[in-house]
Amino acid sequence: MSMRRYDSKEYSCGATNLKLLYITMSKYDNDWCSIMHSHQCIELFYVVSGYGEFRVEELRLPVSANDAVVINPNVEHTEIGLPQLPLEYIVLGVEGGELLLSDNEDSRYCAFNCGQIGKDVLFYLRAMLDEMRLCGEYHQSVTHNLLEVLFLILIRHKSASLVLRPTPKQQRECIHVKRYIDDHFKEKITLEQLAKLVHLNKFHLAHIFRKEYGVSPISYLNVKRIEESRFLLSDTNHSVSQIANVLGFSSPNYFSQCFAKMAGMSPTKYRMKLPASQKMS
Repeated sequence: MSMRRYDSKEYSCGATNLKLLYITMSKYDNDWCSIMHSHQCIELFYVVSGYGEFRVEELRLPVSANDAVVINPNVEHTEIGLPQLPLEYIVLGVEGGELLLSDNEDSRYCAFNCGQIGKDVLFYLRAMLDEMRLCGEYHQSVTHNLLEVLFLILIRHKSASLVLRPTPKQQRECIHVKRYIDDHFKEKITLEQLAKLVHLNKFHLAHIFRKEYGVSPISYLNVKRIEESRFLLSDTNHSVSQIANVLGFSSPNYFSQCFAKMAGMSPTKYRMKLPASQKMS
């Protein structure tokens, strides 16, 4: 009989403070609205298939299958796919630090191809999706352990050049509400709905959200809608009433009031002032 024994030395892992906030599987379709936004947590994107680019503030990063992009907290970004080869990707929202490449002077993000570890990365991501979807016994503990293994694999893949840096604990309820608004701002949303989403009193939610981001949840919602309305005013022939309806405003008058407050002019005047090259014929 032959036997090989490997003794494990006591070891403390620095990744144990990571917390999974959300995980989603997304596909970039023609109706996807790409708006620059930020989060107070790490977002890790893994591209399953397709081609496109990630915009990180002024930068544009081309991506394709088996690429990973990590966006650090409070960095504006968005993703854009090609209609003929749409991006399909899995994204994690993770609290507990930042990820940095030691050979990259830009601390806002890190991007790399996963190479031979891609199959392992995809395995752990899909296992996490299944755990969160099925909600079986101990699914939170299993998901937490899968998350740590995933990050350690990524760190090892980059020859330990990825560094975790602790960040102050954020209001998880605010992050959840902000993420929901980012994803659903075209829908009809009320403060009562948002408060119910995170099981808080609506007045308390408004208070902590304003403390966290400097604006109320509804003001933030309107900012997202007005940003999108600028695009619709310049790149479509939709009427002001149609745009108000598409973006979930209660009425065209309320849309016009919000637009004028943020842009300093009415939607109609904004459209008239656009250069001829930006107007829809």
